[in-house]
Amino acid sequence: MRVPGWRPAALLLAACLWRLPPGRGAAGTEEVIIGEAGESVVLLCRNVSERVDEVDWFHGDPGTVPPLFSSNATLPQDARLSLVDNSSLHILALRPQDEGNYTCKDVLNEIVQEHRVQLLVASGPSSVSVSISPAAALPNGTVYVDKRDTVMFSCTSSSHPEPTMAWTFQLPSSAPEKFTEVNGSSTVYILQNLSSRFQGNYSCTARNPLSGRSRTSTKELLVYYPPPSVPRCWAQTAQVGLMLQLFCNWPGGYPNPILQWTEEGRDLENSSWVVNATGTGNTHVETLSNSRLFHGKVFKCVGSHILKQKEEETTCTVQIKAPSLATEPLKTCFVGGTVSLTCQVMESNPSARLSWLRNVSQPEVEIQSGGRYLVTQEGSVSILTIQNCSHNADEGYYVCKAENPVGLKEAYVSLTVKKPVNIVGVVGTVVVLLLLGVLVITGIILYYNPLLCLKGSIFRNQDSNDVCVLVDSDGEEEEEGQEEETTGNSNVHRVTALVNGNSTQAGYGHHVTESDISERHSELSTEEVEREERPATQRQILPFLDEMDGTVGGS
Repeated sequence: MRVPGWRPAALLLAACLWRLPPGRGAAGTEEVIIGEAGESVVLLCRNVSERVDEVDWFHGDPGTVPPLFSSNATLPQDARLSLVDNSSLHILALRPQDEGNYTCKDVLNEIVQEHRVQLLVASGPSSVSVSISPAAALPNGTVYVDKRDTVMFSCTSSSHPEPTMAWTFQLPSSAPEKFTEVNGSSTVYILQNLSSRFQGNYSCTARNPLSGRSRTSTKELLVYYPPPSVPRCWAQTAQVGLMLQLFCNWPGGYPNPILQWTEEGRDLENSSWVVNATGTGNTHVETLSNSRLFHGKVFKCVGSHILKQKEEETTCTVQIKAPSLATEPLKTCFVGGTVSLTCQVMESNPSARLSWLRNVSQPEVEIQSGGRYLVTQEGSVSILTIQNCSHNADEGYYVCKAENPVGLKEAYVSLTVKKPVNIVGVVGTVVVLLLLGVLVITGIILYYNPLLCLKGSIFRNQDSNDVCVLVDSDGEEEEEGQEEETTGNSNVHRVTALVNGNSTQAGYGHHVTESDISERHSELSTEEVEREERPATQRQILPFLDEMDGTVGGS
């Protein structure tokens, strides 16, 4: 059977193409194969039949490069190239220079067909290097930084083609968190003002975009910071037994510092008088027996931190002291009253334990609060309060005892209990005696100095109607006799009167004449001789009498 217009050769070629699988009959078909360096790969020649006469492989376009491999050629056994199924090219130990375009050329009955394959060779990432600076490494490989520093994270990797670099951060017991990603063989990331929340695992991952192969390097980062201040030291008495405990505390740093107690430059921890040594966190405690303790002994605590190793040592000291006391040695209480005995610790390190004891009749009986006794302590002051004081039960010596691991101190207080005194009766008696004394002194003064009455009249108001008459005591009886014998006589001897400042009336209401005045002046001249014999008070008042007589005469 013949088909019009078709020659026999054309009909035979059409039949062969119809038998090929779909996609394999078109010349120039492209295919991309990805291989990894060091591995093997097979490049398929898809348009080859089983009856093919010859298959040639070219690393490039045929006609421009010589054949790379031919089915008719004989190659050494160690060659990296070989044919699979008499058509596909098998390459061992791929190299980056093996990458490129490959062409498969087959010949069947003088008909040539070609198939192009692109080979991409991926290499790496072979290694990932992570660097954190400035940082230091611990023996286990963990790195730490100072939170006050600016920290740079860098990561490098080599691959073909260039990888994709990504940083991830992971806290303990949490999922990783990606915080940066770049395309290239290196990446740098900077962190400032670090805190404890930046402490964790930092991972850098390099991924080859062709092969999808990735490699990761992880470093654990710790954020350290030194204590902001200096260590603090103190001493106290152990709760059990009279032993000394030395405390050294240096808080605020991470990790915890190393603390060490020394005495005169020697480490205490290995000393024979150390009973116990414990360290928890940022505090170190050493317990010492009191066998070698004495007043004024000094202990030193030396602190060191991993971030302060190059700086001067940080220390604090404790000086232990035996107690010293201050009390009121003498106290008094009235029967039925209340009294407080005070005892104060003036100096003690560690703090002393205060207690009150009775006198030598009961030397070891400590007074406890209860009943009529109340023992209180405020800081370094202990107060023993005794209520409803009793002479038989409470009078005597009391001992204030202060004790610490360094020494013992005792102070004595003497308490005297008295019967209460009637204060009202005593005050009344004193007042009565004072009044009696005043009256007696006043009577004596008035008896010997009667003219003091005139001194009181000087300070009176001149408008008052009071009249004061001064009469010599020696001539008082004579004047009375003369008044009885001569009642009509208007002359009054030794009398001076002052009435409301008016000089026209004097003496018992009689009118004073000029003759009376002249007689009175003559009498006054006679009395000058007697002034020397009169008391001092009368001599002081006579000039005043003369002035008054002159006033009356003028009127």
